[in-house]
Amino acid sequence: MSLNRRAAILPAALLIIAACGGPGATQAPTQGPTQAATDAPTTAPTGATADCTVAVSWNNFQQPRWAAHDQPGIKDTVEAAGGTYIDADADLSNEQQITDVDTLISRGADVLILLAQDTTAILPAVDTANQEGIPIIAYDRLIEDPEVLYITFDNVAVGRAEAEAILEAVPEGNYVLIKGDPGDPNASTFLPQGWDEAGLKAKVDAGEITILNMSGDNWPEDAGTYTAAWATETAQDNMETIIDRAVAEDNTIDAILAENDSTAIGVVAALEAKSYGFPPLSGQDGDPANLNNVALGKQYVDVWKNARELGKAAGAAALALCEGQDMASLTMEEGLVDPSVAPDSLTAQDFETPGGNTVKSFILKPTPITRENLDLVLEGGWVTKDQLCQGVDTASAEAPEACK
Repeated sequence: MSLNRRAAILPAALLIIAACGGPGATQAPTQGPTQAATDAPTTAPTGATADCTVAVSWNNFQQPRWAAHDQPGIKDTVEAAGGTYIDADADLSNEQQITDVDTLISRGADVLILLAQDTTAILPAVDTANQEGIPIIAYDRLIEDPEVLYITFDNVAVGRAEAEAILEAVPEGNYVLIKGDPGDPNASTFLPQGWDEAGLKAKVDAGEITILNMSGDNWPEDAGTYTAAWATETAQDNMETIIDRAVAEDNTIDAILAENDSTAIGVVAALEAKSYGFPPLSGQDGDPANLNNVALGKQYVDVWKNARELGKAAGAAALALCEGQDMASLTMEEGLVDPSVAPDSLTAQDFETPGGNTVKSFILKPTPITRENLDLVLEGGWVTKDQLCQGVDTASAEAPEACK
């Protein structure tokens, strides 16, 4: 059965989703997660779809990406098919997220979409949902439970794209590695794996690259500095300390691999505070401020994850699971998400987790963005030209073509 079978009942609604949620659209950020169950649209079809309540537990809704792109993708997909969308924000608290899951279940959740603050701490809430027979979608962050459906971008490919771009710009020299939250497998496992696939460790082993913030001998655990909660301020503090140490030891920082955009913003702030200049720097997510930094030359590469498309995939999967569809036979309808990010297989695939579990998954594709292809985010409606080119001297020969 197609993930979008429910929505097929409403062809007009599907057309609205295609027109408003595709790569040419933008979505104004919401102010926060909904605090009460949203009533189903008056045009909702009768039957199972109208009875489906999809609940989302956000780990930290204050991070701009979730409100601007992911939530609209999920919410619009669910509501256009006649379902009900509810959510809650844990605001970086493991304890609050477990409480939130209990509350969402008590409010009638038929399917749970979990963006886990900590993928281990969330397991008691996962057990509760499993006991209630409520299907779970692990959204953007893996949860080590064989019963979940994992929907994310290819985070190994994200790390690989980050490192390939930086290694091409700086094939040898002194590197700084700024990682994300240690409780997130993306930060501790998948992104470093991508870095290594791009050749980072091979160059370290060959003596071509030195990691200035290597804290021990274990790779990749000791390579780089973690950033609790992916917090920009923490990344800035850590980077300022690294800069001070490098200057004191007469080392030059030649390149910086930051795992995501919020940490990259912190790195840029530290470089500016220390008047250090801007070595080639990576990031991911396609946040407007970071894409602007790419245009300004403060960030070298930003791996764009078209999160609206990820939300659409999760919303459609949740509707299918609400009907009782088995995860093993889920199939994404062709054209549901933009072809540029669609997974290689439209049928749910096995994903082998670091913890030895096998989960069903849909893995979407990321797109690396540099100054040379900034036009892609404009053509995709991801940001406006004013957002992208703020502060750029458009008359300069050095200005990116997308800003001229």
